[in-house]
Amino acid sequence: MNNSVSNTARLLWAGLRALLVLTLVTGVIYPLAVTGVAEALFSHQANGSEIKSEGKVVGSSLIGQQGYSLDYFQGRPANGLGTNSVNTQYKLILSGATNLSADSKVLLQQVEKAKAAVVKDNSVPGYTVKPSQVPADAVTSSGSGLDPDISPAYAELQVHRVAERNHLSVPQVEKLVKNHTDGRTLGFIGEPTVNVLELNIALKSLVTKS
Repeated sequence: MNNSVSNTARLLWAGLRALLVLTLVTGVIYPLAVTGVAEALFSHQANGSEIKSEGKVVGSSLIGQQGYSLDYFQGRPANGLGTNSVNTQYKLILSGATNLSADSKVLLQQVEKAKAAVVKDNSVPGYTVKPSQVPADAVTSSGSGLDPDISPAYAELQVHRVAERNHLSVPQVEKLVKNHTDGRTLGFIGEPTVNVLELNIALKSLVTKS
């Protein structure tokens, strides 16, 4: 009887020690080590890839914003996101795609409506946008609805409107887009992109200086 109780106690104590050690290693030491390495080597990414303007955090380079006026470059549509009344720049109550099939009449109507708006908004005196010039990312949302980037083609399509509304020259705005175009990762992975938030911050700075 006593031996049985003693063995049970030893087993319980061994189990408790294993639990404590594993908790310490996996719940404290490992997370601290990973966090320390991340902060030391990848501080920007570890802290949310924050973007600052005038000393304040205005967003993340990983999450696209909505609600820019036509004075600024527009991001991709975000038809898959939910809506909320708290934060209209980041509609993060729901992230996702529309889940509409490629032959969905609703999707086709959304695309045609978006294309007409892009043509209308970006056609200015002396520069008319043709429907055939509108790239796919200008009228479709990404899988998450939170894509922070647009294609160089969509950015270039917006140059004349942005230049006119901000009283800048077209070459000035074209240079701005070129300077904020990121090439393919390692030179061959993915496609060139333009981060909309970073581009608009640079635009605001240029307008202020002009």
